[in-house]
Amino acid sequence: MAHEKDHDYHILQPSLHPFVAAVGAFVMLFGAVMWMHGITPFMFAIGLVIVLYSMFAWWKDVVTESNVGDHTPVVRIGLRYGFILFIMSEVMFFSAWFWSFFKHALYPMQTFSEGQWPPPAIETFDPWHLPLINTLILLCSGAAATWAHHALVHENNRKDMANGIIIAVLLGLVFSFFQAYEYSHAAFGFAGNIYGANFFMATGFHGAHVIIGTIFLFVCYLRVRAGHFTPDHHTGFEAAAWYWHFVDVVWLFLFASIYIWGS
Repeated sequence: MAHEKDHDYHILQPSLHPFVAAVGAFVMLFGAVMWMHGITPFMFAIGLVIVLYSMFAWWKDVVTESNVGDHTPVVRIGLRYGFILFIMSEVMFFSAWFWSFFKHALYPMQTFSEGQWPPPAIETFDPWHLPLINTLILLCSGAAATWAHHALVHENNRKDMANGIIIAVLLGLVFSFFQAYEYSHAAFGFAGNIYGANFFMATGFHGAHVIIGTIFLFVCYLRVRAGHFTPDHHTGFEAAAWYWHFVDVVWLFLFASIYIWGS
């Protein structure tokens, strides 16, 4: 037949998702600038709603494509490579915050930190209390995600997979709660000192990634309950597990460098 598919690639149909996502991102960024200048948060909220809708609709289509068989082995390889490149970009993103922290810690400037690190007016966190507890919580969450992956790939045990994912999700929520509790008891703020700016930017963006990863895993939990994954076809969950382990590794570097060495 003239229109019969004779290759393993997935040719995407025309879609408005990229355009809608771009418009939403622009509106959200423009609205964020207006909000920071005390004008109104309304435009930021509109942009955020558009972005969230675009994410939901776009990924819903991707899941549908997977379920109808469009994600052939060749397509899945491409999806894995794409996600690996995304994680590499995230590594570069966090490298910027580590670079800033180490630069100011190794070469403290008189203007920003009175020539000392941490600055004399800063009371840092004790790394061996709540930060250590949060480290153990996140590592246990990563272990639960690994258990879920092993249960699917090696045992085809969907019940253990679902249990492992939901444990990882709950531990991720506990981590986020403790991180917010820690922020509320910080003896320093974001503005006015370079230590606080570096601390909150690095740990804050990591916290945002924890929230995103928690949502990612929870969606995988819902998909497991819907019977979507198989031992040979689970690219979505594989990406979520990779992302979660990346979040774990970043936290280990944050804990070692900012909480222990940097204090």
